[in-house]
Amino acid sequence: MNYPPKHHQETQFSNIIETIKQYPLATLISAKDSEIFTTHVPLIYDATDGEFGSLIGHIDKFNPHVELLQSNIPAQAIFHGPNCYISPNVYSTTQFPTWNYVKVHISAKATRISKNDDVIASIGRMTSFLETSENPYVLDEKNPRAQALADYIVGVKLEITAWEGKFKLSQDKTRKDTNLAKDELIQKSRNDVTAFINGILDR
Repeated sequence: MNYPPKHHQETQFSNIIETIKQYPLATLISAKDSEIFTTHVPLIYDATDGEFGSLIGHIDKFNPHVELLQSNIPAQAIFHGPNCYISPNVYSTTQFPTWNYVKVHISAKATRISKNDDVIASIGRMTSFLETSENPYVLDEKNPRAQALADYIVGVKLEITAWEGKFKLSQDKTRKDTNLAKDELIQKSRNDVTAFINGILDR
């Protein structure tokens, strides 16, 4: 069985990497026996390691997931791009309701970054990548607080072994309807979240 359908499978690795870079907060999943471990963590792509590159991240050392993020134990990371409900009213032809989305599934071998200096250096690289302000924050890797931080987190490298892009974007519709769905996804992705954030924080 070929799933998802071919028209929903992204075959350009460059688009996979672009999704990871634009939406770096991943759902990291590992399994031990019948228990599933899930952690939400930003992962930064490193093209220099392995056939497909690797992902670098950090998690709290007290997170029980740490045990499974070392010694080449398999893991999966899911990256969540834009998504939204597509009403039949969006299309120019008769259609049914659906949900469009961009998702990337990464299979990887997880190993621990053991040296504190390497962990701090990787945090510095992540910070540099994520900072987008006019006066970006620069991590001082020699700062004693940064050194102390390394005692409470675990650095993780995920060597990518396989990848899959699930890009459901109304590709099976007419060109006009595909473009209409694209415009809807863009518009929904720009929706103001002020009311939602205020609602969950101002309690």
